[in-house]
Amino acid sequence: MRRPGTNRSIAATVTTAVLLLGAAACGSTSKASTSANGGSAGVTLRLGYFPNVTHATAIVGAEKGIFAKALGTNTLQLKDYKDGTAAVEALNAQDLDATYIGSGPAINLFQKSKGSAIRIVSGATSGGASFVVAKDVNSAADLKGKTVSSPKLGNTQDVSLRAWLKSKGLQTTTSGGGDVKINPQDNAQTLDAFKAGQIAGAWVPEPWATRLVVEGGGKVLVDERDLYPSHQFVTTHLVVAKAFLDAHPDVVKQLIEGQVEANDYVNAHSAEAKTIVNAGIKKLTGKDLKPAVIDGAWKNLAFTDDPIVASLQKAATDAKAAGLSKSDDVTGIYDLSILNAVLKAHGKPTVAGP
Repeated sequence: MRRPGTNRSIAATVTTAVLLLGAAACGSTSKASTSANGGSAGVTLRLGYFPNVTHATAIVGAEKGIFAKALGTNTLQLKDYKDGTAAVEALNAQDLDATYIGSGPAINLFQKSKGSAIRIVSGATSGGASFVVAKDVNSAADLKGKTVSSPKLGNTQDVSLRAWLKSKGLQTTTSGGGDVKINPQDNAQTLDAFKAGQIAGAWVPEPWATRLVVEGGGKVLVDERDLYPSHQFVTTHLVVAKAFLDAHPDVVKQLIEGQVEANDYVNAHSAEAKTIVNAGIKKLTGKDLKPAVIDGAWKNLAFTDDPIVASLQKAATDAKAAGLSKSDDVTGIYDLSILNAVLKAHGKPTVAGP
């Protein structure tokens, strides 16, 4: 039985991302015809997402039929994954056309394929990651000589943790050495280790940050939102295989129409959306979140179509500084032209590009 959580790994996707160079030449394996207006018809769009509160937009879009309706005569095939590594493997196997995913795997995929694999076409969620520590930890200095956790080596929160510790003059190594030892592990294991006093804290996404507080008796030392001038950073965005985007831009437009509608619903009907998301998580994992957990996690998230471009660049720069990547160049990773056309058509403000 899978437990709800998010592991978005840079390091773990290196091998599969390289292989995407060959896969990028292919789109959906479904056969397509051309409609009278020149667009695609009869295309199957395979969309990935995670059973996690940070993927609320995707869960609402799926469970309420918003995506399926937006695709019209085209077919939606939903695929759920436990984390970014699994979604990347599906892209590599040409088993996926688009997915909701975090910044770490998206950056790595893009760089390893030399820009040929994917494009970020919309934002979805901002915020929802924190460094939760034991009650006796009051500053970075209190962590020297102690062990903390992140979801996975090189994943989005792992990069944030290493960058923050470095900014406080504390060194870490990818092998678990340095002033503060980082032990990357599954979020469920992190919760158990924190309860047992085996680690002093963890930088994790929601709902795990709230679970460490509610169930583990921890406190928030760093709310990651506070590290950004806008108080926003990308947590989840919508990524499309470039080959699929090139072949079926009209289908991608339909998907983005669904994305915008789903986020509108989440923001306009928060209580109902939480219920839908929790039911969706239980449907996929067999276990829902306690009311105190989903309520606590929800207030730390913002649902926005803006991919918050500056925050992705910071993530790339931090990964390079931590020795987890060789470059922080993400030039060309975005194609926000369709999103902005959709937003403009609906009388909404457009989003800023790079």
